[in-house]
Amino acid sequence: MPADYNGRWEMVTNDKFEDIMKAIDIDFATRKIAAHLTQTKVIVQNGDKFETLTTSTFRNYEVNFTVGVEFEEYTKGLDNRTVKSLVSWDGDKLVCVQKGEKENRGWTHWIEGDLLHLEITALDKVCHQVFKKKQ
Repeated sequence: MPADYNGRWEMVTNDKFEDIMKAIDIDFATRKIAAHLTQTKVIVQNGDKFETLTTSTFRNYEVNFTVGVEFEEYTKGLDNRTVKSLVSWDGDKLVCVQKGEKENRGWTHWIEGDLLHLEITALDKVCHQVFKKKQ
């Protein structure tokens, strides 16, 4: 059985987020605001089906997916692009590959204890975020 991602997760670290935002062409003003925000993730997992909501005081982002099923994702509120996303299991890790305008775009989630890790990639940039489980 894969890992249980259910819960409310609150950000504790956000390393090199601005690098990722630059790589996906987020404008200067938005980058400056977003770099200082604390995000909360709410994940509802039912087997391989996921409903995810990332919230902050600036913008919210929702994405729902089924592991192993490619879907079209509109990154509204982020860089406003349409990408083809495919999430798969790599052991207990969730790995997403996003195909679109930017090369090497995607993310990986994994859990260590009560911490949820998120590694975001775009081009040659990597951001590492850590969230602590609250519920």
